Amino acid sequence: MAFHLDRNAYGKQAIRLSKIIRRPDHHEIRHISVNVSLKGDFDTVHTIGDNTKVLPTDTMKNTVYALAKDKFTASIEEFGLHLADHFLSNNPQVSEVDIEITEFSWKRMTIDGAPHPHSFIDGGSEKHEAHIKKNRQQTTLSAGIKDLLILKTTDSGFENYIKDQYTTLKETADRIFSTQCEVSWTYDGLPPNPGQLYNEIRNNLLHTFATHKSLSVQHTLYAMGENALSDFPSIREITLKMPNKHHIPFNLQQFGIDNENEIFIATDEPYGYITGTLTRE
Repeated sequence: MAFHLDRNAYGKQAIRLSKIIRRPDHHEIRHISVNVSLKGDFDTVHTIGDNTKVLPTDTMKNTVYALAKDKFTASIEEFGLHLADHFLSNNPQVSEVDIEITEFSWKRMTIDGAPHPHSFIDGGSEKHEAHIKKNRQQTTLSAGIKDLLILKTTDSGFENYIKDQYTTLKETADRIFSTQCEVSWTYDGLPPNPGQLYNEIRNNLLHTFATHKSLSVQHTLYAMGENALSDFPSIREITLKMPNKHHIPFNLQQFGIDNENEIFIATDEPYGYITGTLTRE
């Protein structure tokens, strides 16, 4: 019986890196995790144990740290492009490089009413992500946000849905809308300043969430994607994942107290999970 090695890749995952950028009057801290994956002419390492075309994954890790000294000076998108170019340019056996970078947030402490020059506090669960896929013909750049926990206390409702013998959910025209949002988008080409563009797209998404009169999670998901595509022609497609972080009104009537949409039970599980991808026609 004959066998054929089909899709295969290898690399180094979870390369954690912190970098201090020392400005004259303050420091910046950048904390990232990098995944590197290579595809190419690697059949013989699998079939006969020939390692002559294998770049060790430990070398990949060391390369990330070494290039971070001079190349990680701006956005994670730009650093990822430098890494992809390096691995592809220096390894003729490689046909495609896949770089994923996640950046964790730190915020400057406010001490005596002013930002402290070198002390920071955890910026929360939100993460900035970048994904670079580069082969000998083209480069694809995607970016996004993960674990963005957002909430609005009104301008959200859910009514006129299907009701059957198992339905207990009550209709409401005014509810808490909270989600731990994940958004990713792919650029049509390589934008000149991806770091600035990321911040502008993020602000656009937040503005839409805050100002949209929501009739469902799906309704707001579509509005967020639609506005991002409309306002940023460089985006080719955008995907949103919006798990519903439920806040259920608590029954105060059992104690003879009116609950005027003020007291809620915050539940983590089970939760609704809504996703959607918008593309240009």
